[in-house]
Amino acid sequence: MTAPVTIIGAGLGGLTLARVLHLNGIPATIYEAEPSARARTQGGQLDIHEYNGQLALEAAGLTEQFRAIIHEGGEATHVLDRYGTVLLDKPDDGSGGRPEVLRPELRRILLDSLPEGTIHWGRKVTAARPLGEGRHELSFADGPALTTSLLVGADGAWSKIRPLLSDAEPGYIGTTFIETYLYNADEKHPASARAVGDGALFAVAPGKGILGHREPDGVLHAYVALSKPSQWLEEMDPATASDRVAAEFAGWAPELTALITDTETTPVLRAIYALPIGHRWDRMPGVTLLGDAAHVMSPFAGEGANLAMFDGSELGKAIAAHPDDTEAALAEYEQALFPRSAQFAAESDHNHRLIFGDDTPDGLLKLLAGQELAE
Repeated sequence: MTAPVTIIGAGLGGLTLARVLHLNGIPATIYEAEPSARARTQGGQLDIHEYNGQLALEAAGLTEQFRAIIHEGGEATHVLDRYGTVLLDKPDDGSGGRPEVLRPELRRILLDSLPEGTIHWGRKVTAARPLGEGRHELSFADGPALTTSLLVGADGAWSKIRPLLSDAEPGYIGTTFIETYLYNADEKHPASARAVGDGALFAVAPGKGILGHREPDGVLHAYVALSKPSQWLEEMDPATASDRVAAEFAGWAPELTALITDTETTPVLRAIYALPIGHRWDRMPGVTLLGDAAHVMSPFAGEGANLAMFDGSELGKAIAAHPDDTEAALAEYEQALFPRSAQFAAESDHNHRLIFGDDTPDGLLKLLAGQELAE
């Protein structure tokens, strides 16, 4: 009989794994560093893809709940140049296959699908060490250590479980996001609301861009992208971040720069990191990885959350299919995981270079038209 599964991390991937295991009668426990489900904001909108994210939710038995939280119209796309001229206005006609949902809502339906007590909050892993024969000991910042014979690292880019399998560490890709919000935008910021449109905004130039989403209830959520060395980020004073970032967009249309200067929240700086394309490891008994712990990549293919959930569902199905042979389950899962994640990591890297390259926005328009493929 399959051993109880220990999952580190209550992100979308870990939750999906626990849900699929639950549906198959396999016990699992999640250990999460955050003190509660509401300890922090969970990010903005996600486009959930029909070929992976939606399949994962189907395997989790949550398709109906997923459809109830879709942001209708959110797949629309607006591309502007730096002067505010519309280069592409693509409405959401319902045929895109990538409906938008809010990450907190998606996480909520996964959390609600699990039995009470599945998640142990406030349990931050500080170390993991092998004990032999597929068993591992986990130490925590607070609380007793535990031993497990089936361990899954679903604990993100800076995973504490990854070192059991790999020496690889994420590296800075050269681009930083500065995250801002405008609220009640149609009334308070009508020009910016029109610029963003009904869904996603792309306004890019070589080495920089203003990317955004319209979220429900008139929220404009922007990710201002700059290609800068890591030192630039380290020297940034949050108190002057808006002015310093806005200066990088001097001469741009005011309805675009207002997404920076009029932010109603303190700008959040997010340096973008990625593991090497094709990251993999040798099969090690009793442990594996999923999601960002396995293959954190840049966000420019929109695959991170989708892959995490798909990883979780595929791993859950593999474990259920081999109830008496955990190693066969993990080997089967990893055999498919490695080429899948390598493909999308390469696509993300290609898109990153295309979107902010010397010939953008032409490169971006070709990408959106499906004329550019990953190398």
